[in-house]
Amino acid sequence: MMPYLLILLCLLGLLGWMVMTQPPRKTASLIVKSGPLALIGLGILLTALQRGFFGIPMIYLGVRWLRRRRPLQPMSPPGGRTSTVSSEYLEMELDHDTGEMDGTVLSGAKSGSRLSSLGEEEIVDLCREFHADPDTVTMLETYLDRTHQGWRENSDFQSSHTGHDFSDSTTMSKKEACQILGVTENASRDEILKAWRQLIKKVHPDSGGSAFLTAKINAAKEVLLG
Repeated sequence: MMPYLLILLCLLGLLGWMVMTQPPRKTASLIVKSGPLALIGLGILLTALQRGFFGIPMIYLGVRWLRRRRPLQPMSPPGGRTSTVSSEYLEMELDHDTGEMDGTVLSGAKSGSRLSSLGEEEIVDLCREFHADPDTVTMLETYLDRTHQGWRENSDFQSSHTGHDFSDSTTMSKKEACQILGVTENASRDEILKAWRQLIKKVHPDSGGSAFLTAKINAAKEVLLG
């Protein structure tokens, strides 16, 4: 019996750690996705320990929960777009449909890490590590503002790039502009404008978004529309 209890405690500890280290929105998604499986697994464990009086109903409830959850999951529309903004040290992605943002560290001590897997202080440390690159620091600050509200009050990090102009479209290539708007290189004018409008609504500062991303998106539209 003890080995089963130890396995259960380890699984609960792992689940608790995942919940505590993820942003609130991802935590809710994790609970919805893993809840039915956890309930079924616990039911099977209790049944194996001859506690079927509790285990079998838990398995039944877990299966019902799993079946009810599937139809409610939003279907990703065909051709769902993702915007990509890159700097020397970071690549950020923004989902057009959900507004979710994530990124991959391209260099340094955390190279290869996803921002969603890092804690607030670890991301602030990245700001310090890449402080000489205004694009990277501003993207990291934008991510922190969206996922760790209040981080500025908790940190002594002071950006030296306030007021930096990110709107220059003269150095942006057509390929980069397409990645930012999430369109193909042969996209029509209507497709470009539609992608631009969709993104601006999600990232404009008046809607609690980012001046940096707004500038990049506007610059990408200028490049593609000439």
